[in-house]
Amino acid sequence: MERLRSAQWYEGQDRNAYIHRAWMRRGVPGDAFTGRPQIAIANTASDLTPCNAHLNEVAASVRNGVYEAGGIPLDLPVVSLGETQVRPTAMLWRNMAAMATEEMLRANPVDGVVLLGGCDKTIPSLLMAAASVDLPAVVVPGGPMLNGTFRGGLLGCGTGVWQLSEEVRAGTLSQEQFTRSESAMIRSRGHCNTMGTASTMALVAEALGTVVPGTAGTPAPDSRLLEAAHHAGRLAVDMVGADRRPATFLTEASFRNAIVALAAIGGSTNAVVHLLAIAGRLGIDLSLDDFDRIGSRVPVLVDLQPAGRFLMEDFHRAGGLLAVLREVRDLLDPDALTVTGGPLAAYLDDAEIWDGEVIRTRDRPLVAEGGIAVLRGNLAPDGALVKPAAASPHLLRHRGRAVVFDSIEDFRARIDDPDLDVDADSVLVLRGCGPRGYPGMPEVANMPLPKKLLAQGVRDMVRVCDGRMSGTAYGTVVLHVAPEAAAGGPLALVRTGDFITLDVAARRIDVDVPDAELARRAPDKATVAGFAAPRRGWERLYVDHVRQADTGADLDFLVGSSGSEVSRESH
Repeated sequence: MERLRSAQWYEGQDRNAYIHRAWMRRGVPGDAFTGRPQIAIANTASDLTPCNAHLNEVAASVRNGVYEAGGIPLDLPVVSLGETQVRPTAMLWRNMAAMATEEMLRANPVDGVVLLGGCDKTIPSLLMAAASVDLPAVVVPGGPMLNGTFRGGLLGCGTGVWQLSEEVRAGTLSQEQFTRSESAMIRSRGHCNTMGTASTMALVAEALGTVVPGTAGTPAPDSRLLEAAHHAGRLAVDMVGADRRPATFLTEASFRNAIVALAAIGGSTNAVVHLLAIAGRLGIDLSLDDFDRIGSRVPVLVDLQPAGRFLMEDFHRAGGLLAVLREVRDLLDPDALTVTGGPLAAYLDDAEIWDGEVIRTRDRPLVAEGGIAVLRGNLAPDGALVKPAAASPHLLRHRGRAVVFDSIEDFRARIDDPDLDVDADSVLVLRGCGPRGYPGMPEVANMPLPKKLLAQGVRDMVRVCDGRMSGTAYGTVVLHVAPEAAAGGPLALVRTGDFITLDVAARRIDVDVPDAELARRAPDKATVAGFAAPRRGWERLYVDHVRQADTGADLDFLVGSSGSEVSRESH
């Protein structure tokens, strides 16, 4: 083993080394600082991030593994983001969480790190940090909660909220029953049990090579998660000895495999903006077009809500991610490596599908071509996304009259107005919800339908937005429109009554207004008034420096890796 990074703090007999050792002694034996890897456990546990509240127990198993392998485990609480709790949106602080974690890893005497995340933004922020500081790192996902049940059937976390709330608005479910479903939906520790962003990012992180193969998707209450955490602690020590850093195994091939996996599991559109940001930290040239080129025609093989029927507990029981990847093995890069040092493909030989209803075989997919489609046109010059597997087939080619909302507040104020001029063929347009405009790109793109149309039996409409939507949501939603309205995108110029044409097969989203007419238009005062204009703090820094969705919505000065070297020593 080469000289440990932590030796820069602890080695020698001068005053600084004395201080570093003395303040860390506190019952630790002297040999803890001599040749033993210092492994940080970057832990996003928080009572205000309920999906991650159990991670302290997971961290205890990691500690045991680190000790067993001869390392020194060090708890490092890091910024935690609870998707359901923080306002205005957790995405506003993903970059801050990544920056804070990166800086703490670089500033402290650590040689490697185990990353504990679960809720939507925690795994992406941890991976962005690990990519930037480039220390040996392994992810342990916190795992999904157990299946929820209500009225005799499965109740998916997140997805059930959208379904049941629309039933209440349509008058087909009582408020009392809706309230009663709360305790039925969340019945154990863990993150969302649908194929939402949390489950998606855990599985995509494994396909990327940052999770020990076979771990992602293990339910949070399952004792096998603690076993996996123990092994991850041991592995982190081994990775330090082998100098196995993210830059040594995360390559373009890794991201190609992640895109294939994202499509095959029917994963969340949010994974696109996260993978783009992680790739940006590594200096890997990943673009929106890669998601369409590599993943758009990959079959969806996982029958999970919101695109299908089952939940993550069923997915794990049915064989998990490795069983899915074995079905699309020919589409994977066989040379892409993992945190173990071996290629991902080597872990597929023993994978099996144990329930062919939950995980489909290649010859009977849930959706033949269900990957995320990238749209362009005069409404989205830099791209927009749609998830065909979650959309209504009859709406994938559609022309309708725009009904425009200048902010989410404007939308909520008017959507249920019985006098709103809207019908089932209309296209709902919501702007001012991009990275700059809100700020933070909230999950509001899956707009609730007008109450009067719900009463008529309408359950889907074409919706267009520069924001995001929850991975647990569904519908014919065109989202991540870039450039956003607040960055001068054409979405700011659309007016109610304009016709919008969606053609997913042709990969187009256009407003039927001549270019010359669009060029003459300026955003309405109400549109501009809806854009965020923070005066201070993180929001001001974010708005001034955030990039657009098509490049990952990272801050411009955080793109690229800075390595683990500290610019100055302590004095």
